[in-house]
Amino acid sequence: MTTIPTTPAWPTARSSRTGVLAQFGEGRAELMQWALNTGDPLADAVVAEMHELGMSTARPLLTRGIQRGLASIADPPPALAALLGSTETPPGYVDDELLDVFPRPWFSSPTPVHILSLSAGALVRVYESPSIAKVLSTTGRLVDRAEKRLTETGSWLTRAMLPGSLRPGQPGYVATLEVRMLHAHMRKLALDRGYDSAADGVPINQVDLARTWMDFTLTSFAAEELFGFDLTVRELDGLYRYWWYLGHLLGIDARLVEGITGNDAARRVDAVLQTVTGPVSEDSARLATATLDSISVLLQDLFRIPGRLSRPALDAITRRIHGVAMSQDLRVPEAPVADALLSPAVLAFRRTRAIRRRSPERWEAAIDTAIAAERERAAAPGEQAAYERGATGSDD
Repeated sequence: MTTIPTTPAWPTARSSRTGVLAQFGEGRAELMQWALNTGDPLADAVVAEMHELGMSTARPLLTRGIQRGLASIADPPPALAALLGSTETPPGYVDDELLDVFPRPWFSSPTPVHILSLSAGALVRVYESPSIAKVLSTTGRLVDRAEKRLTETGSWLTRAMLPGSLRPGQPGYVATLEVRMLHAHMRKLALDRGYDSAADGVPINQVDLARTWMDFTLTSFAAEELFGFDLTVRELDGLYRYWWYLGHLLGIDARLVEGITGNDAARRVDAVLQTVTGPVSEDSARLATATLDSISVLLQDLFRIPGRLSRPALDAITRRIHGVAMSQDLRVPEAPVADALLSPAVLAFRRTRAIRRRSPERWEAAIDTAIAAERERAAAPGEQAAYERGATGSDD
């Protein structure tokens, strides 16, 4: 008798199927039910294979495969071969223009702006997800590693955005696959330590991954525009397409992100993801506080803000990005004086950027300079981030 596979039940802490069905239709409801119950099959199979083979045998194979390619392994284990076969075979939309040209506009904003959009924007919203907060809590990585996560994430993001860096063997490709494998190791660790999948879905599931993709795109792009560092429609189109490919390398199902070419389209998809994310938790608030505490110290150096004003300034920025209601849930306090000072600063940034755009040659030259500086920084000795070490399984 043939056994017909059944769809896993809808996680009890993730809204309801009927609610998603009523708002977004049958197709989206089915996709969300699948996504909540699915992690990253290719990477998860590699982690299981690593434990079967033994880490001393498996780690060098994984490292070699990621850095040198599948062809460098004489007799690759099947799960590793499947993963690398997927990542080394780019989707049809990937071409030289996507790899070399589309990420360039990202470097038109200065590094401090990216740090703010990453910390006060993307990561704070990532931590709004109660399931992500639970994974970090379950694996013992909740608050004590907040500063390290911020640094590691920034290092990965910059490498991934460098033009040409997503080709196999290049720094962005290697770093992105290391992040993907770290997620898979954390997924197994969370399950081994009692994470409740019946309530929250698989740890770091496809909804969580796609929502995080939105935070590095929609949340960050909108935050930077809010503070005067806008992008044109064409620039956004290229960056979103670039992030389709980053999503592919990170193990995100194409149905969740591909086809998005602007912020409005991203908001429509994000609304579905947000519906099944659930309300913020106490852990979410603790993570947000730890992240803001970490970045407030950097603000003093980056923007020469006096110590007593750095955290209020960051609180004002965070509240503008996430709105009053979410900021209250995350316990981000009001900062009326700092907020009042933001408006003239934003106007100045916007005017300066508009002036710079008037000369395409100078605009592109400034981007070239920023890219060259980041390449030099990424190539500096001792730049290996902790996520690159942990991705091999040494932290679990």
